[in-house]
Amino acid sequence: MPNNGVGIEEVSPGSIAAAAGLMQGDRLISINGQKVRDTIDLMFHSGEPQLDLRIARESRPMNVSLKTGTGNSDLGIVLKLFNMRKCRNRCIFCFVHQLPGGMRKSLYLKDEDYRMSFLYGNYITLTGMSMEDRMRIVEQRLSPLYISVHSTDTHVRNSMLGKPDAPDILKDLKFFAGHRIRMHTQIVLCPGYNDGKELGRTISDLYRFYPYVQSIAVVPVGLTAHRKKVLQPVGFDDARAALETIHRMQTRIMRTHGEHLVFAADELYIKAGIDMPRLEDYDELFQIENGVGLVPQFLAQARKLKIKTHENMKKIRIVTFSGTSFYPFLAKFTERLRKKGFDIEAFEVVNNFFGNSVTVTGLLTGRDVLKALTGEIRKDDVLLVPDIVMKEGDEIFLDNVSRQDVEAILGAKTLIIESSAAGLVDAVMKISA
Repeated sequence: MPNNGVGIEEVSPGSIAAAAGLMQGDRLISINGQKVRDTIDLMFHSGEPQLDLRIARESRPMNVSLKTGTGNSDLGIVLKLFNMRKCRNRCIFCFVHQLPGGMRKSLYLKDEDYRMSFLYGNYITLTGMSMEDRMRIVEQRLSPLYISVHSTDTHVRNSMLGKPDAPDILKDLKFFAGHRIRMHTQIVLCPGYNDGKELGRTISDLYRFYPYVQSIAVVPVGLTAHRKKVLQPVGFDDARAALETIHRMQTRIMRTHGEHLVFAADELYIKAGIDMPRLEDYDELFQIENGVGLVPQFLAQARKLKIKTHENMKKIRIVTFSGTSFYPFLAKFTERLRKKGFDIEAFEVVNNFFGNSVTVTGLLTGRDVLKALTGEIRKDDVLLVPDIVMKEGDEIFLDNVSRQDVEAILGAKTLIIESSAAGLVDAVMKISA
């Protein structure tokens, strides 16, 4: 089958590629004789100081030579995204399977693609990987990978994945560690499946692959009101027992290596009613996008901020919100701002859309925000919306409600801000200046 290459979606003006005459719509076939299948091949093969490109323009093949000087230069090419490999597992806890209809199409996409894991930190189970895929990861050093482990016991893991014939995860981990591929792993904690002794054993098994396993995150299963499978949520006792196991392993690993390696999601501490660790106890914050260390980072940043009262400050009421788990931390911080003379109030938004057991801010919908704030917002207020509730790079909630919709319905100016203590303070200062 002929190699038709990959379409060029964008060529940056003034770039090396633009100077060589490459255009949007061209197809990149090969670099220095090496075929190009996707953007990873472009990254891997474009590090030489002299590049000979084979491209196709309107089906007509062309050769283009580029000089990058020192090598590893940005050519200024953006390739079209590859077709993602879809996940064929039927995980008992799969969040996608717990979604109602009528939401953004992208939310229903389940990927099981090692390329997305390398490029964007998406978690994969390794269940659909061929030996060719494994060798490409090794040859091109696609590291780190983000891997959903859940359990190192094949029977337990396959039961959780809903895939009886899934391969032994320990063999895959051993293969990648043996080829010095770094890995970040996660365990979705499901009471009755991988808790208790099973959790301890899984963490111990993963520790065997240190330092190539660079982090282990334990996160509580997220259950919506739309789930069809009966699954027990992580309760107070479950969270405390899991944290005891995690802290015991942290102490052991810290004593030997000076690192923590295994971490609990912030939500586990909240469920257990236990204070969060210090920010420095999260090492490199490898899994902050997985809800591991977000609250400690916010608190640490809040403590360092020096907030001054401006005498000529405008008296404009500012409103913001969060989900139920983060609300106590946000309310305490906004109280500090009020003591500095700022007119700000934080509201707790209950997640009626997914069910009140879903407590994180990032899964709030526009409808629930509107429900919570209707009657609370005044005409001259300014509403600050944390960007974590919006589609990345856009102004749309999970349920397709837009920022403009919220502004029109509530009748108050609405701004999207960075989801951090500094982001909140910066917005408040600018509005009140």
